[in-house]
Amino acid sequence: MNVHEISNQFLDDYAGAHPDLATEAGISGHEDRVTDYSPEGHAARAAILRTALRAMEAADPKDDSERVAKAVFTERIGNELAIHEAGQDVASLNVIASPPQNMRMVFDLLPTETTEQWETLSARMATVPAALDGFRASMLAAVEAGNTPALRQVTKVAEQADVWAGLSGGTGYFETLIGKADGVPDSLKEKLGRAAREAQEAYAELAGFLRAELAPAAPVKDAVGEDVYRLQSRYFLGADLDPRESYEWGWEEFARVEREAKEVAGRIKAGATLAEVAEALDADPRYRVRGQAGLEQWMQQLSDEALVALRDVHFEIPDPMMNLECLIAPPGGPVGAYYTGPNEDFTRPGRMWWSVPADKEEFSTWREVSTVYHEGVPGHHLQIATQVYERSLNRFQRLFAMTSGHAEGWALYAERLMQDLGFLSDDGNLLGMLDAHLFRAARVIVDTGMHLELEIPKGTGFHEGERWTPELGLEFMLTRTITSADHVHDEIDRYLGWPGQATAYKLGERLWLEARDEARRREGAAFDLKAFHTRALRMGGMGLDTLKDLLSA
Repeated sequence: MNVHEISNQFLDDYAGAHPDLATEAGISGHEDRVTDYSPEGHAARAAILRTALRAMEAADPKDDSERVAKAVFTERIGNELAIHEAGQDVASLNVIASPPQNMRMVFDLLPTETTEQWETLSARMATVPAALDGFRASMLAAVEAGNTPALRQVTKVAEQADVWAGLSGGTGYFETLIGKADGVPDSLKEKLGRAAREAQEAYAELAGFLRAELAPAAPVKDAVGEDVYRLQSRYFLGADLDPRESYEWGWEEFARVEREAKEVAGRIKAGATLAEVAEALDADPRYRVRGQAGLEQWMQQLSDEALVALRDVHFEIPDPMMNLECLIAPPGGPVGAYYTGPNEDFTRPGRMWWSVPADKEEFSTWREVSTVYHEGVPGHHLQIATQVYERSLNRFQRLFAMTSGHAEGWALYAERLMQDLGFLSDDGNLLGMLDAHLFRAARVIVDTGMHLELEIPKGTGFHEGERWTPELGLEFMLTRTITSADHVHDEIDRYLGWPGQATAYKLGERLWLEARDEARRREGAAFDLKAFHTRALRMGGMGLDTLKDLLSA
């Protein structure tokens, strides 16, 4: 088989062994079951990885497209296999992207327009208890291997499981989900009800297991140390960066963005601190919407306006990509926004989800304009939907070849780009974008600092000479950024359970900017920004080292 055939065969094999990932990527045919997260399930997927990687390493690329495809595949699959061989997949438990969240969130992506689709959803829901049993077996295997997740993650995921099980004062997730099943036969309603109750009972049992069995074995210390951190960072970035150099650069970038933010804040309210200006903007009725339905409507309107304004002028956006749905996420997950991509034929559109506290009804928008651009266009939706749409790529490149550094780096780059294109002329909204960049620079500092327990350098004005702890990380984010306190508390838990991922935004943006500047220097007066973006996006997802090589070619 040639490079593209190996890639496509792997996608089919792996999708069959990982239905949750298949549904997330929009690959049909696997909607009736969730993924096997037992040790045996992880081993079976690793065997598929090894077989495909050996075949790809032996393949001889015949043209440029195959050379690129081989580089993308070997980097991604090689890092995926390294995670397995270190036992990190079996030990995966965190507050944002581990099996308990994955198998719950995938139900948000299932179609529910016909009786047949509800039948499929019911079948998948019926497999949740067995999948959670398999996940518990993996957690016990992780304990035996000395890879037990930290107590913070165990405790927080137990709280999430309570919400989804309906044990926190609200209706459980699955009962809420099937409440939308109008017009289906009574026999199917009964089957859905039974499957929903059993899925929620399984999440309730998971919460009990985490507290009673896993928590006593879990280490209190959150820091993973340099070896694990480098492994995870390489996976999320697709690049082998020196974390200490990144840490030093993070401080420089933080100081640079902070100066810029203070300059803008001074135009809004002379002599005020960033926190005081943020408080004034939060109180300004021009930047407020009421109710979760109001927030959903606001982000949909802003997203639609951006799509129309950017199309043909700054980016090439085909008709199928003009549909981007904006939704409030189901309760139980961390606060913040995220994106899910379209399926292959775009019958499932790209979607922007906003996770907010269940009891929150007042929202400030000045921080969130750039978030809509980050998750929508020209951020994740433009990038990921372009990749799915681009038929010159093989299916692995279109649907599976994604790294945080490439995706989040582009989305953060896209926020700043909207300022360059004139979409952030309002100083309040501009400060919101700078707040996002200040926050992402702080992530590089805090994420790296906490996991490697690095020393806080002199001249920073923050606990100089001390070594990072979670408590100092929380204090820094609360006092040196102007991000909302609810978000900050969730973020610290996220960094500690997902080492290396939070740095991908700023480090990825750094590479995108370097690549653009290099192209501009190389091409001189002939440089065309729209053409640069079109070429870069049509190459699809890949690791940052691969991206750097291709964009500099």
